[in-house]
Amino acid sequence: MCGRFTLTVDTAQLQAAFAGFEFPSQVGPRYNIAPSQPVLVLPNDGKNKADFFTWGLIPAWAKDPTIGARLLNARAETLAEKPSFRGPYRYKRCLIPADGFYEWKKLPGQGAKIPYRITLKDQRPFAFAGLWDEWLSPDGSQVKSCVIITTAPNALVAETHDRMPVILHPQDYDAWLSPEARPPQDLQSLLAAFPAEEMSAHPVSRLVNNARLDTPEMIQPAL
Repeated sequence: MCGRFTLTVDTAQLQAAFAGFEFPSQVGPRYNIAPSQPVLVLPNDGKNKADFFTWGLIPAWAKDPTIGARLLNARAETLAEKPSFRGPYRYKRCLIPADGFYEWKKLPGQGAKIPYRITLKDQRPFAFAGLWDEWLSPDGSQVKSCVIITTAPNALVAETHDRMPVILHPQDYDAWLSPEARPPQDLQSLLAAFPAEEMSAHPVSRLVNNARLDTPEMIQPAL
């Protein structure tokens, strides 16, 4: 699964990477984004405006919002089948900007797994494929939430985990963000593993294990 990621770039870099979208004036940097926290999202609502959603999908029909703590990732292979995801897959898709994500690897002779930060080789920001939904609480307030889609890993990520987040190619953003309803067969081909040769990984400090911490040291290569 994808359980932690980073977004360390500034608003100008985001606007260059996601042309046509309006971003909040203050974004990040964030070095250890964790479940249940607010994450930057570009929803397909036709407004072309980034907003902050809770990471952990709460379906509109949910009686108990704590379901969001379990719906952090959605398997690309079964989106059209799962009750929590099949509606959003058709109607409510989003991009979740990032510039890296973490996975943990067991190394010989090491007592604990070593965290690795995985990025694109050119360090540019990218977008996870995501789904979003809106939930109305009993007090009348509206909660917007999201989930990250995962797929089988490429050769690089397979060294640390048996799943990886779907990273969309920029040329596919428009198709994914179409505000119209789209049948699964129109979109499924977009949900493949990003090419391993365009990515890199390096070990980082175990500080990232603590979800309460969020400091630049976390993304530095471990010695």
